[in-house]
Amino acid sequence: MKPTPIGAYLQGAPKLSARAAPQQGTTKLRNATQPEDAIIAAPTDAPAKTPASGRDLVDIVLASVDDSKGEDIFSIDLRGKSALADHMVIVSGRSNRHVTAVAEHLLSDIKEGGFGSCKVEGLQNGDWVLIDAGDVIVHIFRPEVRTFYNIEKMWSVAEASDTTVH
Repeated sequence: MKPTPIGAYLQGAPKLSARAAPQQGTTKLRNATQPEDAIIAAPTDAPAKTPASGRDLVDIVLASVDDSKGEDIFSIDLRGKSALADHMVIVSGRSNRHVTAVAEHLLSDIKEGGFGSCKVEGLQNGDWVLIDAGDVIVHIFRPEVRTFYNIEKMWSVAEASDTTVH
């Protein structure tokens, strides 16, 4: 399967609302084991699609955070590695207000996509918002908080080696 850039991956997806389309090339999506300038392929065994829209939850999440101008979007495939979820998406916002706005936009897009309500933590503070959408867990950080906790490194170590580290 040939890898496709994020713009092409999201290009065929129907829009959830009348918001302006994201500008292609402004956000990089990368997997945990790939370098920053790598291109990823569409998931091969994605979770079930909702009958209402025919879109995967992970597609809705990625399109929504990209539409909200989320920065440094990082997607980790957890299938077969963790019982927590199938995917984890990590994204940065420029400020507390931007983090909150990205989270609120994502919550409304998930609901419009037919996936119902999500569990949310940290929305009032805006430093780190955690959204549990069932099959997808989303972390939205301010850049300083994201650097401090470095969740990408924690999850990509297990992915890169696939061995137990003692």
